[in-house]
Amino acid sequence: MALSNFDSSMLFDLTVRIGSTLFPLIAVVSGGAIYGRLLKPDFRVANMVNMDVFVPALVFTILVNGNFRVVEMAELAAATAALVLLCGLAARLVARIFKWPITAYVPSLMFRNSGNIGLPIAAFAFGEEALPAATIVFLASNTLHFTLGSRMLSPGASLLQVLKIPVVWVSAVALCLNLVSFKPPPVISLPIEMLGQISIPLMLFGLGIRLQNADLREWKIGLAAGLAAPIIGVLCVLLVRPFIDLPPLQLVALLIYAALPPAVLNFMFAERFAQYPAKVASIIAISHMVALMSVPLMLAYTLTKIAPMQ
Repeated sequence: MALSNFDSSMLFDLTVRIGSTLFPLIAVVSGGAIYGRLLKPDFRVANMVNMDVFVPALVFTILVNGNFRVVEMAELAAATAALVLLCGLAARLVARIFKWPITAYVPSLMFRNSGNIGLPIAAFAFGEEALPAATIVFLASNTLHFTLGSRMLSPGASLLQVLKIPVVWVSAVALCLNLVSFKPPPVISLPIEMLGQISIPLMLFGLGIRLQNADLREWKIGLAAGLAAPIIGVLCVLLVRPFIDLPPLQLVALLIYAALPPAVLNFMFAERFAQYPAKVASIIAISHMVALMSVPLMLAYTLTKIAPMQ
């Protein structure tokens, strides 16, 4: 009886923790969806400012002000890159079997929503100390997305354009400062930190606006991708796992990435390069619905099996 009570108590605590992690995210995304449906705002400018100012400020703050060295997370960055590439190979095989368009299906399963969803989950579920690892995963994934991802959709795309993206060069500066252990004075770092604090809520709110406007006519490929994304992600982590030795919070960041839905940026790229934007929009929308099951399951595993090891 005592063991049964203990198990029930543990299950209740775990459920509360997962619920308290996901509810703020769902509430803000839902708020964005309601606002978008009622007022039909053009949120493109806000999204652009977020990607050009607030997200770089958040990344700068985490990399420069955090009590960690980037070199300590080189293996995590390499593991993230390996995971992204393995997901791409697996997705390509599935796409060929079912005769789905490669440029719609494959990038969506490679590049996950490590910004809008991954960073908030890390902060809410595991605390501020988990943000450095989640940020490294975000940077590794996004670097591949802006380079390899753009070349997959448009072989003629110039990689020099990547250097014009603020989060890329700000990350490069912050990485250099981290390597030499330089921290700017509060008069400089505090305004940057304040700007960075805007990014995550705005990401979630903007995600809600985008998702409620999604075209669901291509629901079949959307559902298939939504179900396949976490399965392929977890299987690829299992392939990578024997070759890496990551601290618990870094392993958590990698596992959470594997369970995430496709990034909204996939739709922006598909629209820009005219590569099946309607299909990609359905993949993103339905995958986020499926993530309401896959992400809590991964949180339950990481909170009970991995996080206690730290």
